[in-house]
Amino acid sequence: MFIPKIYRSEDYHLMKEIIRENAFALLISSVDQIRATHSMMLLNEDDPENIYIETHVSRANPQAKTLKDGDEVLCDFLGAHSYISSSWYDHINVSTWNYEAVQIRGKVQLMNQEELYSHLDKLTTKFENAQKCPVMLEDMGSSFVRKEMQGAFGIKIIPDEIFINQKLSQNRKEDDFRNIISHLEHGNDNERKIADQMKRLQDKTQ
Repeated sequence: MFIPKIYRSEDYHLMKEIIRENAFALLISSVDQIRATHSMMLLNEDDPENIYIETHVSRANPQAKTLKDGDEVLCDFLGAHSYISSSWYDHINVSTWNYEAVQIRGKVQLMNQEELYSHLDKLTTKFENAQKCPVMLEDMGSSFVRKEMQGAFGIKIIPDEIFINQKLSQNRKEDDFRNIISHLEHGNDNERKIADQMKRLQDKTQ
């Protein structure tokens, strides 16, 4: 990911927030040809010094048929994003797009069956907890889950590089910065999220 220095972040709390809130991300590989699959991803933090991404795709997916231990992949997480109109500046300039994103480039490590079961358990728990009548893996029964697991291909991605992009109009003067926030606050969920992040950034620099 190309990130101009002004937008580059080293904030690992921000990285975790973006991954946590945008877990349905792209798994990209180029073993035989460029392939990309949207999949549910979890950030494993059991060992804070050695974090990794875990995910799974269908075994019928051509990407699963090509990936093996040690292959390089890219995980792409797009956070909040919004259009920034040039009409919001007090001078002539170009329109742009504000956004937050994380890319993790790393090596594949294939999951064994117990690791895959644990991954599915964590994934189910994360998203079922918010349901009115949650259905956890134990409710389905081990034999049923393990039968369904035959169609799943689980992998870990051990990071080599982590890129955190936070493009929030840092190159704009104060009046324009405030005006952008004012317009975004009246927009959709994404736009309001970007406005909130801009205000957080503003608080940090004051």
